[in-house]
Amino acid sequence: MVLNFLKSSYKKVKGALTKTSSLLGTKLRALFSGNIDEETLDKLEQLFYEADLGLKTSVELTQKVRDLHKQNPHFGAEELLEAIRHEIKHSFAQHTMGFATPAQTGDPLVILIVGVNGNGKTTSVAKLAKRFQDNQQKVVLAAADTFRAAAMEQLETWATRLGIDIVKGTSKSDPAAIAFDALTAAKARQCDVVLIDTAGRLHTKTHLMQELEKIKRTCKKIIPDSPHETLLVLDATTGQNAIDQAKIFNQFTPITGIILTKLDSSAKGGIVLSIYKQLGIPIKFIGVGEGIDDLEPFDADTFIQALFE
Repeated sequence: MVLNFLKSSYKKVKGALTKTSSLLGTKLRALFSGNIDEETLDKLEQLFYEADLGLKTSVELTQKVRDLHKQNPHFGAEELLEAIRHEIKHSFAQHTMGFATPAQTGDPLVILIVGVNGNGKTTSVAKLAKRFQDNQQKVVLAAADTFRAAAMEQLETWATRLGIDIVKGTSKSDPAAIAFDALTAAKARQCDVVLIDTAGRLHTKTHLMQELEKIKRTCKKIIPDSPHETLLVLDATTGQNAIDQAKIFNQFTPITGIILTKLDSSAKGGIVLSIYKQLGIPIKFIGVGEGIDDLEPFDADTFIQALFE
């Protein structure tokens, strides 16, 4: 069963990275098939950069190949690719998986979901809820993005489809009050997980961050060590802009993990490494498709294998 799950996960990740794999796999092999000189290395650095690995990482990986080629001029494409894989894997050495555990036995795991509107935040909440549900865990959704009526309606539609409890208010109602009611209900119903969807209007970031702080303070009134996780939803197709968003959110409300959406729509899968290296925030999940089951736990080994297929 575990082996089948890993195969299924790899297939999904590989499918999502088809564009990037073609860039980094096929093109790198073609590049390494000829003479490796400075012109080749310049092209190599450009390929890394185009894959959104970031300037610093692109330069470092190119230097790694340069040094390795000098030491082992007989190395072919596969040996050089393996060295690149090893170097990237080393970058993820401190990467952590899993979620925090509530201090009090019986308390639900409280996860705050934040991010800019348009990044797939509300859909990611639903997908995450489905994963917990598939693991036989009882979930409560909190529709705390009261700024957008459409967000509440969207989440309610998902809750109905999945048969999951949802706590919601009216448009423009107090998001912290909804979080309070959701946590209270979750404790009373002995639920395992509470997922809190929040607003994402970054252009009014001062107000938004004050709102998030109020939600967090309210959560602590019900469960003192909550929220246990604050996950930021980022759009993989936006490149450096996603990193800039992460820096702003992390400045005001420390992020414990990232959900990277739309990886299947990006030709720049290297953004995964770039985000982790620049921010040091674990990538918890990656979006590999539009279906409700197309949210995969991020696994560095699977990702690297698929990236250079």
